[in-house]
Amino acid sequence: MNRYKSNFFQDIGYMPWISLLCFFIPVSLKAEIITITGYAQGTTFQVKYVDQSKRNFRTQIEKLLADFDKSLSLYREDSELSVFNRSHAIRFTTPYFYPVLQKSYEIYKATDGLFDPTVSPLIKAYGFGPEGRKEAGVNLDSIMQFVGFDKVDFDSLSVSKKVDPVSLDFNAIAQGYSVDLICTFLEEREIDSYLVEVGGELRGKGVKPDGNHWVVGISDPIIPSQLAATVVIDDRAMATSGNYRNRYRKDGITYTHIVNPKTGLPGLSDILSVTVFATDAMTADGYATALSIMGIEGLKQWLNKHPGLDVFVVFSKKDGSHAVYISEGIRPFVKLRE
Repeated sequence: MNRYKSNFFQDIGYMPWISLLCFFIPVSLKAEIITITGYAQGTTFQVKYVDQSKRNFRTQIEKLLADFDKSLSLYREDSELSVFNRSHAIRFTTPYFYPVLQKSYEIYKATDGLFDPTVSPLIKAYGFGPEGRKEAGVNLDSIMQFVGFDKVDFDSLSVSKKVDPVSLDFNAIAQGYSVDLICTFLEEREIDSYLVEVGGELRGKGVKPDGNHWVVGISDPIIPSQLAATVVIDDRAMATSGNYRNRYRKDGITYTHIVNPKTGLPGLSDILSVTVFATDAMTADGYATALSIMGIEGLKQWLNKHPGLDVFVVFSKKDGSHAVYISEGIRPFVKLRE
Protein backbone atom coordinates (compact mmCIF):
# COMPACT_ATOMS: atom_id res chain seq x y z
CA MET A 1 0.00 0.00 0.00
CA ASN A 2 1.91 2.96 -1.35
CA ARG A 3 4.86 4.90 -0.03
CA TYR A 4 3.77 5.12 3.55
CA LYS A 5 6.87 6.90 4.68
CA SER A 6 10.61 6.65 4.27
CA ASN A 7 11.66 3.83 6.59
CA PHE A 8 14.98 2.16 6.05
CA PHE A 9 15.64 -1.10 7.86
CA GLN A 10 17.78 -3.73 6.32
CA ASP A 11 18.43 -7.28 7.46
CA ILE A 12 22.10 -7.79 6.83
CA GLY A 13 21.12 -9.62 3.68
CA TYR A 14 19.51 -8.78 0.36
CA MET A 15 17.29 -5.71 0.24
CA PRO A 16 16.16 -4.26 -3.07
CA TRP A 17 16.87 -0.59 -2.34
CA ILE A 18 20.35 -0.85 -0.88
CA SER A 19 23.19 -3.24 -1.49
CA LEU A 20 24.30 -4.98 1.68
CA LEU A 21 26.24 -8.18 2.15
CA CYS A 22 24.89 -11.24 3.87
CA PHE A 23 27.05 -12.18 6.83
CA PHE A 24 25.58 -15.45 8.07
CA ILE A 25 27.64 -18.58 7.41
CA PRO A 26 25.74 -21.64 6.17
CA VAL A 27 26.02 -24.69 8.38
CA SER A 28 25.08 -28.31 7.86
CA LEU A 29 21.57 -28.28 9.33
CA LYS A 30 18.35 -29.62 7.94
CA ALA A 31 16.64 -26.28 8.46
CA GLU A 32 17.36 -23.50 6.03
CA ILE A 33 16.33 -19.92 5.47
CA ILE A 34 13.53 -19.54 2.95
CA THR A 35 13.51 -16.06 1.38
CA ILE A 36 10.53 -14.56 -0.44
CA THR A 37 10.77 -11.10 -1.98
CA GLY A 38 8.33 -9.14 -4.04
CA TYR A 39 6.32 -6.00 -4.59
CA ALA A 40 3.08 -5.13 -2.83
CA GLN A 41 1.27 -2.08 -1.46
CA GLY A 42 3.31 0.18 -3.71
CA THR A 43 6.55 -0.95 -2.09
CA THR A 44 8.81 -3.95 -1.63
CA PHE A 45 8.50 -6.78 0.84
CA GLN A 46 10.85 -9.47 2.10
CA VAL A 47 10.02 -12.51 4.18
CA LYS A 48 12.70 -14.79 5.63
CA TYR A 49 11.92 -17.79 7.76
CA VAL A 50 13.50 -21.03 8.96
CA ASP A 51 11.61 -24.18 8.07
CA GLN A 52 12.94 -27.73 8.28
CA SER A 53 10.28 -28.82 5.81
CA LYS A 54 11.52 -26.19 3.34
CA ARG A 55 7.99 -25.06 2.55
CA ASN A 56 7.62 -22.08 0.24
CA PHE A 57 4.64 -19.88 1.08
CA ARG A 58 5.06 -17.32 -1.71
CA THR A 59 1.62 -17.89 -3.22
CA GLN A 60 -0.18 -17.65 0.14
CA ILE A 61 1.73 -14.57 1.28
CA GLU A 62 1.20 -12.77 -2.02
CA LYS A 63 -2.52 -13.51 -1.80
CA LEU A 64 -2.65 -12.26 1.79
CA LEU A 65 -1.01 -8.98 0.75
CA ALA A 66 -3.29 -8.65 -2.26
CA ASP A 67 -6.39 -9.13 -0.10
CA PHE A 68 -5.03 -6.60 2.38
CA ASP A 69 -4.53 -4.15 -0.47
CA LYS A 70 -8.16 -4.56 -1.54
CA SER A 71 -9.18 -3.49 1.94
CA LEU A 72 -6.92 -0.57 2.94
CA SER A 73 -5.19 0.83 -0.14
CA LEU A 74 -5.72 4.48 -1.03
CA TYR A 75 -4.34 3.74 -4.48
CA ARG A 76 -7.22 1.45 -5.42
CA GLU A 77 -10.58 3.06 -6.13
CA ASP A 78 -12.30 -0.25 -5.36
CA SER A 79 -10.66 -0.80 -1.96
CA GLU A 80 -12.84 -0.89 1.13
CA LEU A 81 -11.09 2.24 2.42
CA SER A 82 -11.59 4.17 -0.83
CA VAL A 83 -15.26 3.21 -0.89
CA PHE A 84 -15.67 4.54 2.67
CA ASN A 85 -13.90 7.79 1.81
CA ARG A 86 -16.45 8.37 -0.98
CA SER A 87 -19.39 7.35 1.23
CA HIS A 88 -20.97 8.39 4.49
CA ALA A 89 -20.85 4.95 6.09
CA ILE A 90 -20.03 1.33 5.28
CA ARG A 91 -20.32 -2.10 6.87
CA PHE A 92 -17.02 -3.96 6.99
CA THR A 93 -16.55 -6.58 4.29
CA THR A 94 -12.98 -7.62 5.18
CA PRO A 95 -11.30 -8.59 8.49
CA TYR A 96 -8.71 -5.78 8.25
CA PHE A 97 -10.55 -2.45 8.52
CA TYR A 98 -11.82 -2.74 12.09
CA PRO A 99 -8.52 -3.80 13.75
CA VAL A 100 -6.61 -0.93 12.17
CA LEU A 101 -9.34 1.50 13.28
CA GLN A 102 -9.09 0.15 16.83
CA LYS A 103 -5.32 0.52 16.95
CA SER A 104 -5.50 3.97 15.34
CA TYR A 105 -7.92 5.16 18.01
CA GLU A 106 -5.71 3.74 20.75
CA ILE A 107 -2.67 5.64 19.44
CA TYR A 108 -4.75 8.76 18.77
CA LYS A 109 -5.76 8.88 22.44
CA ALA A 110 -2.30 7.99 23.76
CA THR A 111 -0.60 10.74 21.73
CA ASP A 112 -3.24 13.41 22.41
CA GLY A 113 -4.20 13.51 18.75
CA LEU A 114 -0.73 13.63 17.20
CA PHE A 115 -1.60 10.42 15.39
CA ASP A 116 -4.81 10.90 13.44
CA PRO A 117 -5.86 8.95 10.32
CA THR A 118 -8.26 11.74 9.29
CA VAL A 119 -5.21 13.78 8.29
CA SER A 120 -5.80 12.70 4.67
CA PRO A 121 -7.03 16.09 3.33
CA LEU A 122 -3.90 17.80 4.70
CA ILE A 123 -1.64 15.17 3.13
CA LYS A 124 -3.37 15.74 -0.21
CA ALA A 125 -3.27 19.52 0.11
CA TYR A 126 0.48 19.49 0.67
CA GLY A 127 0.95 17.25 -2.36
CA PHE A 128 1.84 13.93 -0.71
CA GLY A 129 -1.31 12.04 -1.67
CA PRO A 130 -2.00 9.80 -4.69
CA GLU A 131 -2.75 12.85 -6.85
CA GLY A 132 0.72 14.32 -6.37
CA ARG A 133 1.76 17.92 -5.78
CA LYS A 134 -0.48 20.83 -6.73
CA GLU A 135 0.44 24.47 -7.14
CA ALA A 136 -2.61 25.84 -5.35
CA GLY A 137 -2.13 27.18 -1.84
CA VAL A 138 -3.35 25.43 1.31
CA ASN A 139 -6.41 26.91 3.00
CA LEU A 140 -6.01 25.54 6.52
CA ASP A 141 -9.25 27.02 7.86
CA SER A 142 -11.20 25.21 5.18
CA ILE A 143 -9.36 21.92 5.53
CA MET A 144 -9.12 21.64 9.32
CA GLN A 145 -12.90 21.45 9.74
CA PHE A 146 -12.64 17.96 8.24
CA VAL A 147 -9.68 16.76 10.35
CA GLY A 148 -10.20 15.00 13.68
CA PHE A 149 -10.74 11.37 14.64
CA ASP A 150 -13.65 12.47 16.83
CA LYS A 151 -15.56 13.04 13.58
CA VAL A 152 -15.66 9.27 12.94
CA ASP A 153 -17.87 6.65 14.63
CA PHE A 154 -17.15 2.93 14.44
CA ASP A 155 -17.82 -0.41 16.05
CA SER A 156 -16.92 -3.99 15.14
CA LEU A 157 -19.42 -4.02 12.26
CA SER A 158 -19.29 -0.61 10.58
CA VAL A 159 -17.76 2.86 10.36
CA SER A 160 -19.48 6.17 9.66
CA LYS A 161 -18.75 9.88 9.47
CA LYS A 162 -20.21 12.56 11.70
CA VAL A 163 -19.10 15.15 9.15
CA ASP A 164 -18.76 14.80 5.40
CA PRO A 165 -16.33 14.74 3.63
CA VAL A 166 -14.05 13.37 6.38
CA SER A 167 -11.70 10.71 5.00
CA LEU A 168 -9.27 8.18 6.44
CA ASP A 169 -5.63 7.53 5.57
CA PHE A 170 -3.90 4.53 7.18
CA ASN A 171 -0.59 5.03 5.41
CA ALA A 172 1.16 5.62 8.75
CA ILE A 173 0.06 2.33 10.28
CA ALA A 174 -1.17 -0.18 7.69
CA GLN A 175 2.18 -1.50 6.51
CA GLY A 176 3.04 -2.45 10.05
CA TYR A 177 -0.28 -4.26 10.30
CA SER A 178 0.47 -6.23 7.13
CA VAL A 179 3.78 -7.31 8.68
CA ASP A 180 1.90 -8.66 11.71
CA LEU A 181 -0.53 -10.55 9.49
CA ILE A 182 2.33 -12.34 7.73
CA CYS A 183 3.94 -13.18 11.09
CA THR A 184 0.65 -14.64 12.31
CA PHE A 185 0.39 -16.65 9.10
CA LEU A 186 3.87 -18.12 9.69
CA GLU A 187 3.29 -18.86 13.37
CA GLU A 188 0.04 -20.67 12.55
CA ARG A 189 2.24 -23.01 10.48
CA GLU A 190 4.56 -23.62 13.46
CA ILE A 191 7.34 -21.39 12.13
CA ASP A 192 8.96 -19.65 15.09
CA SER A 193 12.01 -18.11 13.43
CA TYR A 194 11.40 -15.36 10.89
CA LEU A 195 12.14 -11.82 9.76
CA VAL A 196 9.29 -10.08 7.94
CA GLU A 197 9.62 -6.65 6.31
CA VAL A 198 7.16 -4.61 4.26
CA GLY A 199 8.23 -1.16 3.07
CA GLY A 200 10.74 -0.86 5.91
CA GLU A 201 8.47 -1.88 8.79
CA LEU A 202 9.60 -5.20 10.21
CA ARG A 203 9.26 -7.82 12.89
CA GLY A 204 11.58 -10.66 13.82
CA LYS A 205 11.60 -13.69 16.06
CA GLY A 206 13.84 -16.66 16.81
CA VAL A 207 17.28 -17.48 15.48
CA LYS A 208 18.81 -18.42 12.14
CA PRO A 209 20.17 -21.94 11.46
CA ASP A 210 23.62 -20.84 12.68
CA GLY A 211 22.14 -19.95 16.08
CA ASN A 212 22.45 -16.18 15.66
CA HIS A 213 19.59 -13.73 16.02
CA TRP A 214 18.39 -11.63 13.12
CA VAL A 215 20.33 -8.36 12.83
CA VAL A 216 19.02 -5.34 10.93
CA GLY A 217 20.31 -1.86 10.18
CA ILE A 218 18.90 1.61 10.81
CA SER A 219 19.75 4.18 8.16
CA ASP A 220 21.56 7.35 9.12
CA PRO A 221 19.23 10.31 8.35
CA ILE A 222 22.28 12.54 7.83
CA ILE A 223 23.82 10.18 5.26
CA PRO A 224 20.96 7.84 4.28
CA SER A 225 23.25 5.61 2.25
CA GLN A 226 24.99 4.63 5.50
CA LEU A 227 23.80 2.89 8.64
CA ALA A 228 23.55 4.72 11.95
CA ALA A 229 23.40 1.46 13.87
CA THR A 230 22.59 -2.22 13.77
CA VAL A 231 20.03 -3.86 16.04
CA VAL A 232 19.45 -7.42 17.19
CA ILE A 233 15.80 -8.26 16.60
CA ASP A 234 14.74 -10.60 19.38
CA ASP A 235 10.98 -11.18 19.31
CA ARG A 236 10.13 -7.55 18.58
CA ALA A 237 8.99 -5.23 15.83
CA MET A 238 10.39 -1.90 14.67
CA ALA A 239 9.37 0.98 12.46
CA THR A 240 10.90 4.34 11.69
CA SER A 241 9.66 7.76 10.70
CA GLY A 242 11.59 10.88 9.78
CA ASN A 243 11.36 14.21 8.02
CA TYR A 244 14.64 13.92 6.13
CA ARG A 245 13.06 12.39 3.01
CA ASN A 246 9.89 13.00 1.04
CA ARG A 247 9.96 16.76 1.54
CA TYR A 248 10.24 19.93 -0.52
CA ARG A 249 10.67 23.67 -0.07
CA LYS A 250 8.39 26.34 -1.50
CA ASP A 251 8.43 30.08 -0.80
CA GLY A 252 10.96 29.53 1.98
CA ILE A 253 8.82 26.93 3.77
CA THR A 254 9.75 23.26 4.17
CA TYR A 255 6.89 20.82 3.59
CA THR A 256 7.11 17.21 4.73
CA HIS A 257 4.84 14.19 4.35
CA ILE A 258 4.53 14.17 8.14
CA VAL A 259 1.83 16.68 9.11
CA ASN A 260 0.79 17.74 12.61
CA PRO A 261 -2.96 16.98 12.61
CA LYS A 262 -3.56 19.33 15.56
CA THR A 263 -2.19 22.40 13.81
CA GLY A 264 -2.40 21.41 10.16
CA LEU A 265 1.21 22.47 9.70
CA PRO A 266 4.22 20.39 8.59
CA GLY A 267 5.35 18.22 11.50
CA LEU A 268 8.93 19.47 11.63
CA SER A 269 10.89 19.13 14.86
CA ASP A 270 14.46 18.62 16.03
CA ILE A 271 13.95 14.87 15.54
CA LEU A 272 15.42 13.72 12.23
CA SER A 273 14.34 10.12 12.60
CA VAL A 274 12.80 7.97 15.29
CA THR A 275 12.77 4.19 15.29
CA VAL A 276 10.12 2.68 17.54
CA PHE A 277 10.33 -0.84 18.99
CA ALA A 278 7.21 -2.67 20.14
CA THR A 279 5.85 -6.19 20.42
CA ASP A 280 3.95 -5.82 17.14
CA ALA A 281 4.65 -3.88 13.96
CA MET A 282 1.30 -2.07 13.76
CA THR A 283 1.95 -0.45 17.14
CA ALA A 284 5.53 0.48 16.24
CA ASP A 285 4.43 1.89 12.88
CA GLY A 286 1.64 4.07 14.26
CA TYR A 287 3.65 5.53 17.13
CA ALA A 288 6.68 6.31 14.95
CA THR A 289 4.82 9.04 13.08
CA ALA A 290 3.42 10.73 16.18
CA LEU A 291 6.66 10.59 18.18
CA SER A 292 8.64 12.25 15.39
CA ILE A 293 6.47 15.38 15.80
CA MET A 294 6.97 15.71 19.57
CA GLY A 295 10.57 16.90 19.56
CA ILE A 296 13.27 15.15 21.57
CA GLU A 297 12.39 16.59 24.98
CA GLY A 298 8.68 16.02 24.49
CA LEU A 299 9.39 12.47 23.35
CA LYS A 300 11.48 11.69 26.45
CA GLN A 301 8.74 12.98 28.74
CA TRP A 302 6.11 10.99 26.86
CA LEU A 303 8.16 7.77 27.07
CA ASN A 304 8.36 8.08 30.86
CA LYS A 305 4.58 7.65 30.92
CA HIS A 306 4.53 4.86 28.31
CA PRO A 307 7.16 2.29 29.31
CA GLY A 308 6.00 -0.36 26.84
CA LEU A 309 7.85 1.22 23.92
CA ASP A 310 11.53 1.75 23.12
CA VAL A 311 13.15 4.18 20.68
CA PHE A 312 16.30 4.96 18.76
CA VAL A 313 16.34 8.65 17.86
CA VAL A 314 18.65 10.82 15.78
CA PHE A 315 18.07 14.52 16.53
CA SER A 316 19.57 17.94 15.97
CA LYS A 317 21.08 19.87 18.89
CA LYS A 318 20.79 23.62 19.32
CA ASP A 319 24.35 24.14 18.12
CA GLY A 320 23.53 22.40 14.82
CA SER A 321 25.30 19.14 15.61
CA HIS A 322 23.53 15.80 15.79
CA ALA A 323 23.10 13.29 18.58
CA VAL A 324 21.52 9.92 19.29
CA TYR A 325 19.10 9.00 22.06
CA ILE A 326 18.52 5.30 22.85
CA SER A 327 15.99 4.22 25.46
CA GLU A 328 17.11 1.76 28.12
CA GLY A 329 15.07 -1.22 26.97
CA ILE A 330 16.64 -1.42 23.51
CA ARG A 331 20.16 -0.20 24.34
CA PRO A 332 21.70 -3.67 24.97
CA PHE A 333 20.63 -4.75 21.45
CA VAL A 334 22.02 -1.74 19.57
CA LYS A 335 25.48 -1.33 18.09
CA LEU A 336 26.31 2.17 16.85
CA ARG A 337 28.27 2.64 13.66
CA GLU A 338 31.93 3.15 14.45
